[in-house]
Amino acid sequence: MKRLFLSLLALMSFAMGWSQTCCEMNSDGTFVKASDPQIQYVGRVSWRKADVASFNFPGTEIRARFSGTSLKMVCRPMTGYFMAIVDGSKAFKVGFNAPKDSVVTVAAALTPGEHTVRLQYAIEGWERHPEFKGFILDADSKLLPSAPLPTLKLEFIGNSITCGFGVENPVASGPFEEETENHWYTYANIVTDSLHAIHTSISRSGIGVYRNYDGPREGSAEPMPTQYPYTLFSDHSERWDFSRYTPDIVFINLGTNDLSTNNYDIHRYEQAYRAFLATVRGYYLKARIILLSGPMLGAKDNEAEKAVLNRIAKDFRKKGDKLIERFDFTPQDGSLGYGASWHPSKRQHQKMAEELLDFLRKNVQSFAHD
Repeated sequence: MKRLFLSLLALMSFAMGWSQTCCEMNSDGTFVKASDPQIQYVGRVSWRKADVASFNFPGTEIRARFSGTSLKMVCRPMTGYFMAIVDGSKAFKVGFNAPKDSVVTVAAALTPGEHTVRLQYAIEGWERHPEFKGFILDADSKLLPSAPLPTLKLEFIGNSITCGFGVENPVASGPFEEETENHWYTYANIVTDSLHAIHTSISRSGIGVYRNYDGPREGSAEPMPTQYPYTLFSDHSERWDFSRYTPDIVFINLGTNDLSTNNYDIHRYEQAYRAFLATVRGYYLKARIILLSGPMLGAKDNEAEKAVLNRIAKDFRKKGDKLIERFDFTPQDGSLGYGASWHPSKRQHQKMAEELLDFLRKNVQSFAHD
C-alpha cells in the first residue's frame, strides 16, 4: 500500500510539473504549452483558460515546426479526432477518445532534424469541449519559428455538409457517428488546399439561417445568426473578435435544414437570410461573399432556395454591393455514392470542390490563372 501511495504521488507530481511550466525538459521530453508563440492557429480559439487552446468548430488548425525525432500532443481527454500531416505526408487520423487519454503520439522515429506538423480538428466538438494543452518533444528538441501562413483567407459558414457529416461512412442509411464525420474530406477543405489558402469553418450539423432541422415553422431559437458572433458554438459567454481573422472570400451554405422538411416558411427564410448577410457584410466590408445552394434538397425545395438566393444577391448588388455572388452545387443523384444519412460522399465532396474551383477560376479575377 505504501508503494502504491508513493507511485500515485509521483504521477501527481509529474502531472503538476507539466501544467506549471512552459517548456520543461526532463527524461520524458520537452513540454511546450499551447500558448507558445511559435505555434500557429487557424480558426476560432478561446484563451480563457491560461495556456490552453479551446475550440469546437470543425476545421480548426494547429501548425508548428519542431526539431527532433518525435512529437506527442497533449489534449483534454475526450477531445476527439484530428487529421495530422507530418512533413507534408498523407493525412492520418489521431484521436483522444478514452476518459484518461490525454497524450497521443503524432510522430515517432523521424529522421533527426527539422519537421512540420499540421493538425486539423475533424469533428464538431461542442459537446466534447475540446482543449489543446501543448506538445511533448524529444528531451533535447524545441519548437522552431513557423513558416508564414498562406495569405489567401477563406471562411465557410454552413451546416452538416460543410462539417463533413458521415463522409467516411459509405452506408446511406447509417446514423451520425463522430468516427465517420471528417471535415478534412469536405469541399471546403479541398478548395482551400487547392488554392493554397487557409480557412475557417463556422458550421454545425442541423443548423439553418432561421430554422434548424425540422424546427417550428416560425423559426428555431438558436439558428446560425445567434451563434455566429461567438468564439465557441453553443457558448455565448465570449464574443469573437472579428479583427483576428479577415477572410478574402466568405462562402455561405445555409438553407438545407431550413427547407428540408415541409413545415417551413419561405418568406421567413428569405427575411432571415437577408439580415444575416447584412451582418456578415458588416464584419467583412471588403470580402467577396458567395451564396451557395447545397446538393441535398429535392428539386422543388432546391428551386425555392435558389430563387431566394438569386433575389437576395440581385438586390444587394443593385444597392451597390458588387462583391455578392451566387453559386449552385449540382444536386447529388447517388451516382457517386452517399455518406451517412444520405449526406455527400467523399466523391461527391470532390465533385463539389471541382465545381466551386471552376466557378472561382472563371468568375474571380485573382484565380483566373491559378
